[in-house]
Amino acid sequence: QKSQANMSELISHEKAFQKQNNVFLNAKNVLSKKTKSGVRYYKKVGLGFKIPKEAIEGEYIDNKCPFTGLPTIRGKIYKGLVISTKMRRTIVIRRDYLHYIRKFKRFEKRHTSLQAHCSPCFRVNPGDIVTVGQCRPLSKCVRFNVLRIEPQKITGNLKKQFVMF
Repeated sequence: QKSQANMSELISHEKAFQKQNNVFLNAKNVLSKKTKSGVRYYKKVGLGFKIPKEAIEGEYIDNKCPFTGLPTIRGKIYKGLVISTKMRRTIVIRRDYLHYIRKFKRFEKRHTSLQAHCSPCFRVNPGDIVTVGQCRPLSKCVRFNVLRIEPQKITGNLKKQFVMF
């Protein structure tokens, strides 16, 4: 049942016609990159990140995807632990760090959480470790985009775990 939910996520149920901004569908001679499913626009985000196979061969339409949409990755690159995937195409990431207290000459554990846009080309579950890159503001709280995932590294109660990268 979980896999059916993921597959239905890929097939868009939007009312408007879904198309990529950079692809002209009625072209007589094709200048864009052609895949098995037809003409599809994709790009490299740079910084050594590979384009996922699903972004090249998939049929999803996501204008906020860094591989098939408009946002460019610039600024900070973070690694974090996925806490929640309950929002549509948005995940919550927890970043743990140590803060030094001079008076006691010791460190204390702290954490921050941030929201990141997760393109349909990634299958993300709570407990995965993801790499996110900063981009323009995509919504009120979302300023990061998922670039890479390392599947299911952490198990158990995710909110109680302290993992530094």
